[in-house]
Formats: sequence, structure tokens, C-alpha cells
Amino acid sequence: MSQESAAEFPETSFEKAEIGSARPDMEPASGMPGLGPARQVNLRELVYDQLKDAFMVGYFAPGDYLNLRELADRFETSITPVREAVRRLVAEGALIDAPGRALRVPPLRRAHLIDLRQARIGIESMITEMAVARATPHDLDALGSILDGAVSKNPKTPIDELTSNRKFHFSLYGIGGSPTLFRFVESLWLQYGPFLNLIHYTIDPDIRGSHKDHRRIIAAARDGDALAAKQALVADISRSFDILDAYTQDSAD
Repeated sequence: MSQESAAEFPETSFEKAEIGSARPDMEPASGMPGLGPARQVNLRELVYDQLKDAFMVGYFAPGDYLNLRELADRFETSITPVREAVRRLVAEGALIDAPGRALRVPPLRRAHLIDLRQARIGIESMITEMAVARATPHDLDALGSILDGAVSKNPKTPIDELTSNRKFHFSLYGIGGSPTLFRFVESLWLQYGPFLNLIHYTIDPDIRGSHKDHRRIIAAARDGDALAAKQALVADISRSFDILDAYTQDSAD
């Protein structure tokens, strides 16, 4: 976990149904649990949703250890819903079992980067093509507003940067209207988020996104050009993986 991000989880979860209708059955988590009575199953879902969001925006770094008791204290709940939530994250590849009954964010492995890159490009290109076919002018204006808001925010923390990046991508994919593909994308980003932490806090702390490829995606969607939109998406995805690939090779020297 990076030093700056260790203070608290991101304030709110991503508004999953803000654009499109991929997740109409899910309500966004609204801050930490413990604000009022809740059934155990609700606590489990709240803990899972907020941990999932934290992974996707790079709150955790590769190799981080998670302490269940500390998480339970943070969520102001018993350890049971936390344990159930993290077990789901283990099943989804975001966490692995570690010695001493601990849980750990998987360390950086180049083979996993290559596999994850190919999977992201394949699945996210597919759902982007669907989004271009379904997007309305209002949808595309809303995507542009996300970028405008990200650029105007000052000062900007790495978590701000990563949150706006995820919000853009998941809003775009929500327009695609495929709950099945949307869930696959979520699973991939659970594994990908810690690598973004590594880029923003360790490899290049001064990195700031220009959103150039994001704006190219919007422009292509306005023209109904799915191929151009997918090319811009691939360039956007490839940028971070190229940085990580170079880092793994340098580290091996």
C-alpha cells in the first residue's frame, strides 16, 4: 500500500449505473459501513464493494499484505463479513493466500502482465465496439464531462487521477450494455489496479494522464467509427503496460 494512499480508502465507490445500464442491479457503496443497522449479508456486500473499488483505483500495491482485523476495524464491523469479502477477492485473483493465514496482493510477474494485457485488449475492445454502436450524444457528452472534471481538479492526487481514469472506462463500458462482459472487465481491473499503484507511486510519481486517447475514443464514437475507437483504446491500455514491461526488465538486470 502506498504511503499516501494508506490513510483511508477512496471516499466513494464508482457510480456503476451513471452511464449505460450494465449494472442496474447494483447500488454504489456510500462510504464506510457502520453508519446504521445492517444485515450481515449487506455488510458483506458493502465490504466487498469498497475493497473491490479500492483495488481498481490502485489503493493497494503489488506485494501488500492485508490484515483482516485492521480491515474489520476500518469498516467498523466484525471480522466475519471482511473474511467473506476477501475470500471472494482471492477467487477473483486480486489476492493470494500467504504464510501465517495472511492475505497478499500478488507480486508483479512479467508473465502475468503479458497475459493480463492480452485479456484487457481483447475484452475491452469488444465492449468498446458495442458502446460505439449504442452511444447517444448525451452518453458521449457525459464521458467528455468526466475528462473535463479530471483536468480541472487542482491539486490532483494519484488516487484522483486513477479514479477519474476508471470512471471514464467503466462509464464507456456501461454504455456497451453487456453485464457479462462488464463483469469480466471488473475481474481484470481487480488484478490490474495494483499495477497502477506501482506506476503512480514508485515508477513515475510525476506521471499525469493527458486523456488524449480517451478523447480520441469519444471523437471516434461520435463518428460511429468503432475501429478508430478500439485503436485509441489499445493505445491507452498499452501505455501503462509498456511502462510496467520496461520496469520488470530493468528490475531483472
